[in-house]
Amino acid sequence: MTRDTMFAVGLPIAVAIVFLAVWQMTTQVAAIPQVLLPSPADIAQGFDGIWSELARHARATGLESLIAFALATAFGLVAAILLSSSTLLFEAVYPNLVIFQVIPKIALAPLFVFWLGIDASSRLTYAVFISFFPVALSTMAGLTRTDPNIVRLCQALTAKPWQIFFNVRIPYALPYFFSGVKVAATMSVIGIVVGEFISAKEGLGYYIELAGSRGETAHIFDALIILCAIGLLLYGITLQAERMVRKWWRG
Repeated sequence: MTRDTMFAVGLPIAVAIVFLAVWQMTTQVAAIPQVLLPSPADIAQGFDGIWSELARHARATGLESLIAFALATAFGLVAAILLSSSTLLFEAVYPNLVIFQVIPKIALAPLFVFWLGIDASSRLTYAVFISFFPVALSTMAGLTRTDPNIVRLCQALTAKPWQIFFNVRIPYALPYFFSGVKVAATMSVIGIVVGEFISAKEGLGYYIELAGSRGETAHIFDALIILCAIGLLLYGITLQAERMVRKWWRG
């Protein structure tokens, strides 16, 4: 491991350790009630006896988040390819997508429950809805901002449109696409949890509300830690996929 790698890994870990130590000392010195702010030690102890319950809720949230993430990525990619392939379609639809992106979509969550009911379909649809836009907008930006000089050079060499698309536009758009996918990885988890807050009988969002009603603040933090792990897992999958795709495309 190089010095730069050790520094890049060790510095965040050191900062996290210092933060936890200050948190622990502050809660002890100020005698903050556990129900208001549990210490890191209280949060760690809170895992005792609830692992099986947390695992059950984590499976529900993780599976739905993964499905929503995959669907949002697929729909966003297809939409970006279709819109970038037609100037008329792009000019007609793209401004509307930007407007939808500006809307605070968390306010729309109750509508999805009203339209689709309290089952998983409403949570999945809502999560796909809010995760779709980063993928579609980022990918379209990449596809439409390909260096025109390279495109004209390929055309001068009698390259067919599909050859230009696969060999020039897509490689150029890959960084944009994966930037959107990384955002979608987080948004999909947020969408599922928001849906669980509104209507669910299992899942980490449901468990957080249940723990809050009981005043079990440490258990809320335990659920948040598991949520962070799910988000990091999806983000890690995205990073690995990006490395593999770039390596294969450069092949």
